[in-house]
Amino acid sequence: MQVREFVELAGTAAEIAGVVLIIGGLAIASARYVLPAGSGSVPRYQRYRQDLGRAILLGLEVLVAADIVRTVAFTPTMDSVIVLAMIVAIRTFLSWSLALELEGRWPWQRAAERLVPEPQPQR
Repeated sequence: MQVREFVELAGTAAEIAGVVLIIGGLAIASARYVLPAGSGSVPRYQRYRQDLGRAILLGLEVLVAADIVRTVAFTPTMDSVIVLAMIVAIRTFLSWSLALELEGRWPWQRAAERLVPEPQPQR
């Protein structure tokens, strides 16, 4: 197997994996919604949206990786790099939007919150 064939196969496999992650996440989130396991502190619909959002985020990350592999390996022209940049920008915006909706804060705000020490109880 030549390198080009391997990279093509890897790009295709990553695309398939991204789609499978999204569809599998939809199936699992739907099953958890229909068949609730105990009474949790999070309402079922909210948990469903969070599960589905996480699956979409993970699938988008894998699809971005597939786009990068395919573009860099096959057609590293300026036009293809510009198209890749636009695709990555759109998918990154979608990921950030989903993260904001799921967690109520931007992804980079998580790191800032970890740096702030928690107040100590006074004695």
